[in-house]
Amino acid sequence: MTDQPYLVPAIVRDPLPDPESVGEDADLVAAIRNEITERGPITFARFMERALYEPGHGYYRRPETGPGRACADFLTAPEAHPIFGAAIGLLVAEAWAAMGSPAPFRILESGAGTGALAAGLLAGLRDTGSPLFDAVRYVPDEVEASRLPAFRARLTAEGLADRLAEDAGAAGADAPWAGAVAANEVLDALPVHRVIGRPGGLRELLVTVNEDGAFIHVEAEPTTPALAAALEAEDVHLADGEITEVCLGIDAWLGRVTAGLARGLVVLVDYAAEPASLHGAARPAGTLRAFARHAVGGDPFRHVGRQDLTATVDLAAVRASAARCGLDPVGETTQAELLARAGTTALTTTYLHRPGAGLEDAIALRSALVRLLDPRGMGAFRVLVFGRGLPPDLRLPVLDRVTRP
Repeated sequence: MTDQPYLVPAIVRDPLPDPESVGEDADLVAAIRNEITERGPITFARFMERALYEPGHGYYRRPETGPGRACADFLTAPEAHPIFGAAIGLLVAEAWAAMGSPAPFRILESGAGTGALAAGLLAGLRDTGSPLFDAVRYVPDEVEASRLPAFRARLTAEGLADRLAEDAGAAGADAPWAGAVAANEVLDALPVHRVIGRPGGLRELLVTVNEDGAFIHVEAEPTTPALAAALEAEDVHLADGEITEVCLGIDAWLGRVTAGLARGLVVLVDYAAEPASLHGAARPAGTLRAFARHAVGGDPFRHVGRQDLTATVDLAAVRASAARCGLDPVGETTQAELLARAGTTALTTTYLHRPGAGLEDAIALRSALVRLLDPRGMGAFRVLVFGRGLPPDLRLPVLDRVTRP
């Protein structure tokens, strides 16, 4: 095995039509290309970080929000219908009651975006008459500060702005606080390294440019031993040519959003899988995906700054990170099971009996539930719940699996 890297093409997995009109951020492309020219090949994690989070240019750093019908890129569960946020609210309310109903009770939402989850959660608490509603102080944790006025405007329009914390927009608080951290489809967008199995050992897929200036993958020795260590910890061994993704940023992110949480809950919702079905023969080309205009593709080097990049979350890695961050496991379920246990009928009744609700609302709710409960799609999303400073015998009924005959 030589230390001289050799070029491999960008990996494309089942690309679907992706309208060219989405374009790319030319300034960002030039900046990444210049970095590579000056410093040499970069990790894919670095490329993904800049493509998604470069100030003023990355996909999540544009003033306009990404998820939702309006942007026509992809639709998240909170955008599909407020009932999803209401179910998360019920989960948090059960924990709050078990904690002795502390007030104030901060709910920090990472990746708050459009305010869809916040609106659904808070409206659900209000409309069901939950006593938690009056104790809540909501904190949107959003990487792009220019989106916060739209977040506040949405809550204002729905009569919920008074639930915002005075320091809304700040990720933490000076003093330790009791509350909850919620993150829906955040982990999948954390930058990942890409690696490939070879007979001589693990290699990393770096990013460079070819003679035409196009981004391409190049194989090289791993940039950090942490990549091999992460796979070894999960007993993952890649065969020749098998590609997978490794996220090394979970600890830093989870540590940041829970830094001030002295007592409370952490709720993570995402598409995720166990290592055995995530790495190796089960997914020989990896799980990296690109989303633009509701089309999914596998080429991360198109539409730079204009498309989302995601990878399926490694459940074992999240559990291990939570333990390192001092969090205790509370329970796990799926999105469909959560909605079922939350009492979809009761939440539906509450929603349809709101002032002004009519047939159109009922049709929209029915359509959304089909999507949210589909076990082949959103319904299979995993819900991971951790805690800190909670009663050791804590049991949240909403996390129980539904018993079927």
